[in-house]
Order: sequence, then structure tokens, then C-alpha cells
Amino acid sequence: MIDGAFIDGCEAVFFDFDGVLVESIAIKVEAFRRLYDEFGPDVVARVLAHHKEHEGISRLEKIRHCHREFLGVTLSDDEVTAWGRRYAAMVEEGVVACDPVPGAVDLLQRHRGRRPLFVVSGTPEDELRRIVDKRGMAPYFTDVRGSPPRKTPIVRDLLAHHGLDPARCLFMGDAMADHRAAMDTGMPFLGRVAAGADNPFPPGTETISDLRRLLP
Repeated sequence: MIDGAFIDGCEAVFFDFDGVLVESIAIKVEAFRRLYDEFGPDVVARVLAHHKEHEGISRLEKIRHCHREFLGVTLSDDEVTAWGRRYAAMVEEGVVACDPVPGAVDLLQRHRGRRPLFVVSGTPEDELRRIVDKRGMAPYFTDVRGSPPRKTPIVRDLLAHHGLDPARCLFMGDAMADHRAAMDTGMPFLGRVAAGADNPFPPGTETISDLRRLLP
């Protein structure tokens, strides 16, 4: 069972950001809705379904896919970047201002300085670092890493750089991209599934509705 005592025995803890530390999932969904609204409701529905199925993956990968598969448009790298900037303009300040996941701040305060804490997110790294800094969360973390690359190589790099045993660490996430990164690197995984939300994880995956269960 993963609880507060389990974390006290960990060498390090890896967190996804959106939906694990901050309640920003609805902000990201609404941004994809607005981004593709000009193409009509059928396209929007397909885009949102793809976004939900691939939570935790870089928005730029999603935008490239959605244009190609749903609009028949192959975007250049510069065009993907431009669409990504439009998306970022819709979400950044909202993510800075949104509520923390219950228990998140207390958990970070408890473990700050006692073990390395990392953020591993699909959000572009420069934007992610700005958000973490603006929220006053930067002092909690040993490192804050975003896309590119995907999460598995980021986690492998952090484990190697800090000399960590993955079996003695923990990854907390709310999407299958997080679960895959944990499984790929041999790390225990804890899923966050908000109350009333669909559980995306394989049967038997340990989950919590917020982070208060991990406090003493």
C-alpha cells in the first residue's frame, strides 16, 4: 500500500504536474476546444477524444496529429510551433491561478529537503518552469522537466544523474503516459483519479482521489 509511510522510505518522488499537483485539467481541455472551434463540432469532438486518450503527451504532438488526421493538413514545424503558442496563450495564466490538488502543498512542504522531488510533465519545459515559478513552487523541486522529450527518457535521465534506485522511488501521475514512464523505468506508480473522473489505469493500479491520504 502506498501511503505517507511508504513515501517516507522513498529515495525520491516524481510528480506529473497537471491533475496531480494543480487542478488544471479542465483548463487544458477548454483550450483544445477553443483552438479547434473554427473547424466545427465534429472536429472538436474528435480532438477532445484524442486529447483525453493521450493525456500526458506533448500538445505539439497532439496538434500535429489532429491536423493531419482530422483536417487532412500536414503542418510544418514552424506551423506546429505557432499553433502551440496559440494554445499556450490560452492556458498559462489559468494554470498559474488554478487551485492546487488537495494535499499537494502540504505534501511538498513535508518532503522538501528530505528527498529529491521532481516534476516530469508533457508541458513545454520553458512554460512549465514559468508556471512553477509564478506559483511559488520552484523551491520544492530538485528539477522541473517538460517536453520534449517524452516522460520515459526524462525519468531515465534523472534517475541516472542523481544515482537513484527506481525501485525505491515513486511516480505519481494521472494519465497512462505517467504509468508507462513508471513501468518502463521500474518505478512504483500511484495514480491520481479525481472524484467522479474515469480511471484510465489497468486493473490493480493503486489510486487516490487527492494527496491528503499521503499526509501523516
